[in-house]
Amino acid sequence: MNHTTTPAPEHGGALDINEAFRSGGRSPEFLDQINKACIVMLAEGRIVPRDTAARIARGIATVIEQARASGVPRRSADYLDYEPRLIAAVGADASRLHSGRSRQDIASTIARMNLRDGLLQEIEALIAARDKTLALATQHTETIIPAYTHGVQAQPTTFAHYLHALAAALARETQRLREAYQRINRNPLGAAALATSSFPIDRNRLAVLLGFEGLLENAYDANHLAPVDSALDVASALSIAAVQIGQFAQDLHTQYADPMPWFLLATGELTGVSSIMPQKRNPAALEQLRAQSSILLGEMQTVFLISHNNRTGMFDYRMYDPVPCARALQVFKLLRQVMGGLAVNKARALAEVRADYSTTTEIADALMQKADVPFRIGHHFASKLTDYGRGNQLKINDIPYAEAARIYREQTQQALPLSEEEFREVISAEYMVFGRKGIGGPQIDEVNRMLGEARAGVAADAAWLTGAQEHLSRSATALEQLFLALANK
Repeated sequence: MNHTTTPAPEHGGALDINEAFRSGGRSPEFLDQINKACIVMLAEGRIVPRDTAARIARGIATVIEQARASGVPRRSADYLDYEPRLIAAVGADASRLHSGRSRQDIASTIARMNLRDGLLQEIEALIAARDKTLALATQHTETIIPAYTHGVQAQPTTFAHYLHALAAALARETQRLREAYQRINRNPLGAAALATSSFPIDRNRLAVLLGFEGLLENAYDANHLAPVDSALDVASALSIAAVQIGQFAQDLHTQYADPMPWFLLATGELTGVSSIMPQKRNPAALEQLRAQSSILLGEMQTVFLISHNNRTGMFDYRMYDPVPCARALQVFKLLRQVMGGLAVNKARALAEVRADYSTTTEIADALMQKADVPFRIGHHFASKLTDYGRGNQLKINDIPYAEAARIYREQTQQALPLSEEEFREVISAEYMVFGRKGIGGPQIDEVNRMLGEARAGVAADAAWLTGAQEHLSRSATALEQLFLALANK
C-alpha cells in the first residue's frame, strides 16, 4: 500500500523523511489551494499588508507556473520543500505566508482534501455499479433461481430478488461514504501545530475558501485525533464493501463448478480461455473481483494497523493521502462490468431448483393454511417425503401422489388433506416464489416496488453527489477569483 505521509514536525538530520514519504493523490495541487486561501485570508485580515500579500500571491502563481513548465510531476507537498521556491520568487517576505501555520495543520488539511476527493470518486463509482445492478435486476423479476444457506440449496427466489439484496447493501455502503464525507469535510487549517497561534487567523474564512462545511474546532483534535478516526471512517466503510462484493463474487463463481452453470459471463475481456484446455472458459472477471476485493480489505486493515497502538502526534498515521481510492475504484468498476456481462439461462436455473427439494418448505405451510395442521407435523412429513424421494432417486415432482399420501398416513394416521392438484401446486417453484406475501419477498409486485425505491435512491444519491461536486467547484472558482484579484493588484 503506497501510503504517503507528512514528515516529522522537525527536520531530523541525516534521515530525509521527505524522500521516504512522498505525496499521494492530488496533494501538491491541494497545497497550492491552501496557499492561495491563506494569502487571501491573511490579506483580508490585514495580518499581512495587502501590497506584500499581493507580491506573495504573484510568487505563488510563479511557482505554480514554473512547476507546470518543467513538465516534471510534482512529488512533494511538504511546505519546507515548497517555501524555498517561493522565497526565490518573492524574497524573504514570502515566509509571511506561513503566519499562524504549521506543517501539522497543512498536512491535516491536505489529508482531508484527499479523503473528500476520493470519497466523491468512490460514491460516483458505487452509484454506477448500483445503477447497472438494478438494470439487470429489472430484466429478471420472473427468473427463478436457487438460493443457498450453509452452501446447500435452501429455497428458490428470483434473480431480481437476489440482485436487489446486493443493491440494497451497496446503497448502505453509499450512505456510509456520504456520512463519512460530512464528517471529513471539516477544516483543520488554522490549528497550527496543536494550539493555534497568536495570529488572529480566521479559520471560518479558510473553511469557506477551501470548500469545507465547518471546522474541526479543537486544535489538538484537528491535527492529532481527527486524522486517525477520519481515515478509519473511510477504511471501515470500504472494508465492508470489500467483504460484501467478495461474497457476491463467490456466489456467482460457485456456479462454475457445474458443467452447465445457470449463468455465464460474456466472452471477451470478462472471460479467459485456458492456454492448454480449449474447452475451458475461465471466469477471469469474477476471480479478479474476488481477489481485488480481498486486497482492498487488506489495504484497509493496514490503515487500522498503522494507527493502532501509537501515540498522538507521531507521523505514522498522518498521511497526505491516508486512504488511497484507486483500489476501491477498480473494484467498483469491475463490479459494474460484471453486472453488464452476466447472461442468465432462465430454464437452466429453474431446472436446478426442480432438481432438488427446496420447495418442500411450502408443504408444511400449505398444510397449516389449508387444513390447520400444526407446522411441526407438516415439517416432519415434508422431511420424510424428502428422504423417500432422495432414497429412490426421484425429484420432488416425480414422487407419486399415492406415495406422498402413504407417508403422511404413516406419520399421522390420517389422510393427506391436500388433493393431488393442491399437492402438485404447492411443491412448484412458481407457487412458492410468486405466492409470497411478506414485505421484502420475491413476489413480482414486491420486487418491482423495491426496485423502484432503489432507483429513486440512486437518483437521490446522484443528486447529492452533483451538489457536493458543484459546491467544491464553486468554492474553487471563488478562491481563484479572489486570488487573482489579489495577485493583480
